[in-house]
Amino acid sequence: MTDETLSRFYAPTSPEATSFYRIEYVLLRIVLKHLFISLLSFRTDHFWDTEHGSLIEQLMGFCASYMAVKRFISGQDLYIAPRDRRELFNTLRSYSFDALHNLISHSRTALETGGYSRVCEIASNSVSTMLTIEENTSYLLALHEPHTDGNAQFGVGSPPRFLRT
Repeated sequence: MTDETLSRFYAPTSPEATSFYRIEYVLLRIVLKHLFISLLSFRTDHFWDTEHGSLIEQLMGFCASYMAVKRFISGQDLYIAPRDRRELFNTLRSYSFDALHNLISHSRTALETGGYSRVCEIASNSVSTMLTIEENTSYLLALHEPHTDGNAQFGVGSPPRFLRT
């Protein structure tokens, strides 16, 4: 999966994409810091989790919705493909909540009172807004839909594997 596929749903300049890349960059810096502790020039004033509370919430919420779509496109942990927009929304919302939990576990500061609910709402609204474009919904539904010829209607990557029940 490439960033080009994700740009179909979230433009590279959208709040979701910029939040994702900003947080991804900071997490990479944290990993590098632990690997190369001897670097004295490492600064912590640019971390996403030390900024103002409402900005943290927006970054986390938008990033989580972006990560949810990214995870869905990859087919990771998708055992039962959604059949309609409602099921797709519920799957993406669940994925975004998983992403939020991961982001919260990496954060060095606690969310403000009521922050978790607000972050969940931001992520859910972002996913919902993205799905209001009918082409997006159709594309995502067709992506993991089983076909007799083994290819998704819009042809992204190799066909997914399904569990027989």
